[in-house]
This record gives sequence, structure tokens and C-alpha cells, in this order.
Amino acid sequence: MQALPIARPGERLKVLCLGAHSDDIEIGAGGTILSWIASGARLEVTWCVFSAPGERADEARSSARAFLEGAESIKLHLGDFRDGYFPAERIAVKDWIEALKGKVQPDIVLTHQRDDGHQDHRMVSELTWNTFRDHLILEYEIPKWDGDMGRPSAYVPLSPEILERKIALLNEHFGTQRSKAWFDAETFTGLARIRGMECRARYAEAFYARKLLLG
Repeated sequence: MQALPIARPGERLKVLCLGAHSDDIEIGAGGTILSWIASGARLEVTWCVFSAPGERADEARSSARAFLEGAESIKLHLGDFRDGYFPAERIAVKDWIEALKGKVQPDIVLTHQRDDGHQDHRMVSELTWNTFRDHLILEYEIPKWDGDMGRPSAYVPLSPEILERKIALLNEHFGTQRSKAWFDAETFTGLARIRGMECRARYAEAFYARKLLLG
């Protein structure tokens, strides 16, 4: 299996991260972001959370700063759309993501996967493709009760140290989520081990790449 390098030491990489809720990016792609920064790539990150009201806004800010420590630049955008009601607010949600198009020209976009069981996640994925259709888009996955895990097509291997840091940061910054039965180190490690096995690594995060242009 031949690796295609994305984050090269010393080179600038502009990344747009889109998450419906304040822990989504971290769960789905937190290890990848930590790995890219650790590789020596010069990350310029625009980090967008659609639903981050009240206490969850504080969590989103503190977590983004922690996961992006060492990035060259960080732009944080927080929305206050109601959790679980994105389809009912479709026009406003679309306007919010469309407004980003004039502010950032990313090399890569990280967003939710198309077949996610959560309606907010699916809408963010759909609108990502509407708005950033000429960009490299990788769709991340989030384990949950719905049982919506699929067959990913792209992998980023994670070192044990990176995975350990990802899990530690999730526990540190998301106190509102720790009471959920699935939100624990065993879930995150188990999924990372399975995805690692699929790409001949110990641990990995996996993504869905619907369209790639190879130059």
C-alpha cells in the first residue's frame, strides 16, 4: 500500500475543519490533525463548529486551542444552531457555510461522512459538497448508537502517543459528554485499532474520499 503524502515537513497546509457539534472534529479527525502538526507541516486551520451554545462554546474554544497547539494559524468560527434541528434551519445553515467560502481557500476540507446516522452530521456533509465542490474533501466518522460505520477508503496511521494524546484531550475538554456510555477511551481505542488493522498500522483514523484528482 503506497502512502500519498499530504502534510510535508515545512510546507504550508490550509485545512478547513467542519463539525456540527463541539466534539465532532476532535473525535473524527483529532488524531490526524495532531499527526499533521507533529510531522512539521505548517498548518493554517479554519475550525468551524455549527452548534456550540453556552457551555459547549467554551468546550469548543478550549479544545480547538489544545488540538491545534503548534499550528501556524487558527481561525475559529462558532455557530449557535440548535442541536438536532439543522434540517429545520436549512437555509440559515447553508448561508452560514456559504459565508465561509469567501474567507478561506483550503487545500483540504474535513467534514462529516455522507451516511452518518445523525441528521445534523448528514446535512453538514451535504452542504460541504455544495459549497466546496472543487476542493479535496475527506469525510470523517464518529462512532455512536446508530451503528452507521461504513467502509472507509482513506486512512491516516496514528502513533500510540498521538492516540493517547487525542483521548486525553477529549476527556479533558468535553465534560458535558463524559456521561454518555459510548464516550470513553475503550471506544476510541477500539475503533482506531480496527482502522489501523485495515491499513497495516497499529492505530489509524479513517475517512471517506468520494472524489480524488491525482496529478
